[in-house]
Amino acid sequence: MFAERIHTFGQAMLQKHGERVHKVALDAGFTCPNRDGSKGIGGCSFCNNKSFAPGAREPASLSGQFERARSRISRRTGARRFLAYFQAYTNTYAHVDELRALYDEALAEAGVIGLSIGTRPDCVPPPVLDLLSEYKQRGHEVWLELGLQSAFDETLARVNRGHGFAEYAEAAQAARERGIPVCCHLIVGLPGEDESHSHASLERVLELGVDGLKLHPLHVVKHTRLAIEWKSGDYTPLAEAEYTRIAADLIERTPWEVVFHRVTGTAAPDILLAPDWCAKKWDVLNGIAQELERRGTRQGARAGKHREEACAA
Repeated sequence: MFAERIHTFGQAMLQKHGERVHKVALDAGFTCPNRDGSKGIGGCSFCNNKSFAPGAREPASLSGQFERARSRISRRTGARRFLAYFQAYTNTYAHVDELRALYDEALAEAGVIGLSIGTRPDCVPPPVLDLLSEYKQRGHEVWLELGLQSAFDETLARVNRGHGFAEYAEAAQAARERGIPVCCHLIVGLPGEDESHSHASLERVLELGVDGLKLHPLHVVKHTRLAIEWKSGDYTPLAEAEYTRIAADLIERTPWEVVFHRVTGTAAPDILLAPDWCAKKWDVLNGIAQELERRGTRQGARAGKHREEACAA
């Protein structure tokens, strides 16, 4: 039912490569310019600071991380092909020669056919984009995942992102001009925003052009500024039914050719504070699919609706 309603990343990879392709999430030990003082300190208000404590974060070697993940995924799905997903923190925040060495190391792992690079819009200078373009031209599957979260600069400042929408627009356009597919991350339920903000953010991203999307409900985790706001009553998370409805609306307004890499997000039980439903990934996914089925609709059913409404107004 889910695959009939939403154009998922898994579907897209199966159609393109003829077999399952899974992302293997990696922590290469990067930090972030919003933490090391070059743009700010403390990071985003919703980001768990505890993992950055000195000595607390000692990721295994890339090969060690691959070995564990490959075994787990193979047992669960039988997949033999993988994307090296550089996920933790800002994975382009280093000299291009260092990045090349890390990416090459990952691509040398058995079964790895490409890269998915998670980063900030303000950390993808031309040499990095040229490097990713080079991998793409060599036949590797390549995705650039840009964490935008919101198209509203006021919101981005409120959550201490350290960049605005302009940086996203510049990075996304430069990447796509080089033939690099862009996946944009958007968070639903950010402080000070309602569903109209989520709709407007999606529309601005679609107008620029995008190849993939990730939707996340904002969840509160320990050791963050957002946790303080939540405990003091200054922030109230979305209810599951509210997120389900908004996610379904956004999916309907997204053209079918755009690939959804994710439509919900979770946090580890030991750090998740609220909302509780964010710990139940499959309940949320099934709820979104059921809502689309109840409406008798699917992804793309209302694509372009924002523009039609704007013209009518």
